[in-house]
Amino acid sequence: MRSFAPKSCAVVIGASGGIGAALVKALLDQSTFTTVAALARSFEDDLERTARFQHGSIDIANENSISAAAARLGGDVRLVIVATGALQGNGIPPPEKTYRMIDAAGMLESYRINAVGPAIVAKHMLPRLTLSGRNVFAVLSARVGSIGDNRSGGWHSYRASKAALNMFVRNLAIETAHRSPQTICVGLYPGTVDTELSRPFQRSVPENWLFTPMAAASRLLMVIDGLAPSDTGNVVAWDGNTVVP
Repeated sequence: MRSFAPKSCAVVIGASGGIGAALVKALLDQSTFTTVAALARSFEDDLERTARFQHGSIDIANENSISAAAARLGGDVRLVIVATGALQGNGIPPPEKTYRMIDAAGMLESYRINAVGPAIVAKHMLPRLTLSGRNVFAVLSARVGSIGDNRSGGWHSYRASKAALNMFVRNLAIETAHRSPQTICVGLYPGTVDTELSRPFQRSVPENWLFTPMAAASRLLMVIDGLAPSDTGNVVAWDGNTVVP
């Protein structure tokens, strides 16, 4: 990743998930960043802290936890990737096939995890980025959050929560550009990745369109490395193309 200043820090939030863990590994496989900070609510393994790899706790549903995690970060933070999100489970019902299935509590929980959580992360992580030079704040989004690309309907809560996230990214980009013109704020669409989130819905996905987490992580880092200031505020897919708003 030659577009970032050397001796800087990359942060992955949601680092215990399929894509998040793969992003951490991919970042550690190259020498661009002096520190890679992996943040998650919990880790399955007792990971060893090293001079280059650090891990810590964060709960995107708890602002105090987010604030504390941001305060613990050291070094010159240049890249923050929010690799969190939920389609169902933990209070979120399965995707609705019709508006008749909409549940108010479930919809609110989807918004809380998919839109509000990343927004609060930005509130506390963006001030950690340097004002000068190239920085990227990225969140994992989804093509189903596109209003213009919606041809099939359904999945009301998830679509709407990701659409809200995309709007927040655009707002964030406009505001951030005033103080730091080289800071890029984007949504990233990783494609369909073989993770717990997509597993119940993979039956209709062609084999060559189902990516492993490592393949998705590698593609996303290539996309991040190639972003220009003109991309800020957009949602960019794994192939480098901009997703229709």
